[in-house]
Amino acid sequence: MSWANAWRIARRDLNARFKGLRLLLVCIFLGTAALAAIGSLTAAIERELEANGQTFLGGDIQVELWQRSLNADERAALEDLGTVSAGTRLQAMARKDDLAAPIELKAVDEAYPLYGSLVLEGQGKSPAPIGNQAFLAPGAADRLGVRRGDSFAVGTQTLTVAGIIEDEPDRLGEGFQLGPTIIVAEDLPRRAGLLEPGSMYQSKTRVALAQTRDLEAIEQDLEDRFPDAGFDIDTAENGAPGTDRFVERMSEFLTLVGLAALVIAGIGIGGGVTSYLDARRQSIATLKVLGADSRDIARIYALQIFAASAVGSIAGLVVGVAVVPVLAQALEGLLPVNAGFVIDPGALALAAAYGFLVALVFAAPPLMRARHFPAMALMRARVAPLARDRSAMLVVTGGLAAIVGLALLTSSRPLLAGGFLFGAAIVLGLLALLGWLIRKGAAALPRPQSPIARAALANIHRPGSSTGSLVTALGFGLAAFVLLAAIQSSIDGNIQSRVPERAPNYFVLDVPRDREADFRALVTQADSGASVRAVPALRGAVLAFGPEGSMTRTSSLEEIPDGAWALRGERGLTYADEVPEGNELTDGSWWGPMYAGEPLVSVDKDFAEAAGLKIGDKLTFGVLGAEIETRIASLRTINWESLGFNYVFVLSPNALRDTPHNLAATIELSDGTPTGPLLQALVREFPSTSVIEVGGVLQQARTILEQVGIATLAAASVAVLAGLAVLLGAIAAARASRTYDTVVLRVLGADRRQVLAMQLAEYALLAGALALVALGLGTLTAWLVVTQLFEFDWLPDWGQVFAVLGLGLAVVVAFAVGGSLPLLRSKPAQVLRAL
Repeated sequence: MSWANAWRIARRDLNARFKGLRLLLVCIFLGTAALAAIGSLTAAIERELEANGQTFLGGDIQVELWQRSLNADERAALEDLGTVSAGTRLQAMARKDDLAAPIELKAVDEAYPLYGSLVLEGQGKSPAPIGNQAFLAPGAADRLGVRRGDSFAVGTQTLTVAGIIEDEPDRLGEGFQLGPTIIVAEDLPRRAGLLEPGSMYQSKTRVALAQTRDLEAIEQDLEDRFPDAGFDIDTAENGAPGTDRFVERMSEFLTLVGLAALVIAGIGIGGGVTSYLDARRQSIATLKVLGADSRDIARIYALQIFAASAVGSIAGLVVGVAVVPVLAQALEGLLPVNAGFVIDPGALALAAAYGFLVALVFAAPPLMRARHFPAMALMRARVAPLARDRSAMLVVTGGLAAIVGLALLTSSRPLLAGGFLFGAAIVLGLLALLGWLIRKGAAALPRPQSPIARAALANIHRPGSSTGSLVTALGFGLAAFVLLAAIQSSIDGNIQSRVPERAPNYFVLDVPRDREADFRALVTQADSGASVRAVPALRGAVLAFGPEGSMTRTSSLEEIPDGAWALRGERGLTYADEVPEGNELTDGSWWGPMYAGEPLVSVDKDFAEAAGLKIGDKLTFGVLGAEIETRIASLRTINWESLGFNYVFVLSPNALRDTPHNLAATIELSDGTPTGPLLQALVREFPSTSVIEVGGVLQQARTILEQVGIATLAAASVAVLAGLAVLLGAIAAARASRTYDTVVLRVLGADRRQVLAMQLAEYALLAGALALVALGLGTLTAWLVVTQLFEFDWLPDWGQVFAVLGLGLAVVVAFAVGGSLPLLRSKPAQVLRAL
């Protein structure tokens, strides 16, 4: 039979509303729509980042340095490339009468902005501020209670509000900040006394190229010409590196979660196809009696399944594209994406490919099982179920290999994607094993006296039972719910029970070293029981590391080793006579007070292992343009949860004492002490310092956790939705046999209430088994994440965990009973006549 004739028969037999294949269509639709939306949204963001990289970065090239500006040679090298715009960024305090607020002070020169436009509310496009003008972000104006024309103070200078910022073109490329932005003239920080020797600030110098050039080649040339300058270089090709990394990781995570949900839905596809072919068994037998061979049968019904998959995929692609504007509207202000339709052929093709491959993998076994058997076996399938077709395993294996290969090829981090897929496979395999054990356990249990309970228990382990597939699919989603609830509540429990005991009230930056006594006296005057801790604070980059005589230059590394993040750019440095609070030596010894020998350094143990360092090796730091060579004297572990001063590198005092620097301090007030008076006194007496309230930072952390929780909840909901599709597929696949059982029970005298009670009891037993599986698997995974990955205490809110699990189980039971209600409408006489 030709393909044309096979399609003619398939089309005539195919219902216009895809009756019998609706579950297949819905499962493909859900998975494809999710993947299309994720891919299209990611493509829209990446397209925006690529198109506006110069604007987001503020130039074609940007060079960042800590605690110093470019010297004459470095600036001349940039001026040879094109137009240069320089400025500084630092934390500061803005004051207005009795109000004070931490801000991000952004000082820019007259060339700013090199790309894009600075727009002020009610004033339109504006050049950079001059003199003592200041442009305030709306948040800064609200905190200070000022508007255009008002005055306020920063450092020793009084500024005038010259405008409220409506659009800051390079806001996305500036990264995370601890306060709203105030834009001022380039020389304002120095005139305000904020750039004294040792002050903690960051210089940013941007270049608009005079002619088109290879940005990567320029970056490499600058690193080669100034290898020890400590440059942190960004290019317009990566105009918002933090955002770009976040979008990339988010896209990969959501794509893999969507793929996992689609694979779970594939179990429903298999059940739906099995149910459909079971309903068509007489048609298949008739075709075989009329001369159709196995190949013809496969073609006819493969074309029908392909048609349903195509319709579901196309509908999913359309909905995925249509959802992007809604997502863009929700993400407005957070990520760079326009609220318009985005059609990315690559993303849509990938989503469709995943959908068809999953349909192939799960539809192949029932289709191939039906094609090989004679007409008599097909007609007797209800009482003599068809055996499995081993050749289907080749198709399934090939399809799964194609899915994995496609995921690895399209991922920027194949190892991470492979690890995720491997872990998901292990979890699904474990769930399948648990489903098998539940069936065996149900068969081994003593038979209950209640006929309803006995029938419900028998349905759990009867031949053809879908218990295994339901435990696999629904257990995955419900375990994700338990995992989410346990992690969220445990982290919140750590914050509430531990952070208040350890967290200071304030972090204070740029405390003058020669005024430490005055600073402590001011705090003591406000609260005699306050605890103050002050440490030297500097910034420096690791220029070289390794054994003496064979050290590796950091600039020569093509890629930073995993876990050795402190080699990237400049990091915080300090020095101390004693082991810092919250640290514990694991190897080596401390130098002690009054040490005057070779400069030494103590290194975080995890970093040392990642970088391949040991006691006696050397580290060369670049600090304010000078090289400082040190020897590793000890390794130590750091309690990162303490919210105090935690430095990867702690040097001996003689290595850094003579380098210009200020102090950073923490202030912990006594219980009940008001914070307002001390804040006002600090800002008044130390105008060059920046005071950060820890409460605000913790609130931001809680907000981020809530946002992550919502995203995880959405991902888990996709998995549960796919599991519910599997549940409905299982009910549809077993509808014929269930209808027969229901009719027999009705003939034997059971009423509808008893039949419904039996169905409810069966699914209640299944829900109980799912609860145990989800609770065990989700809790174990959450414990590993909280205690081993985050290294927090295990403090889950069990009430919240059980409430989330109970809600999920209630939804499962409701869908199961709702899907079984049509069985009660079956009329015994009609069903018996059809046998």
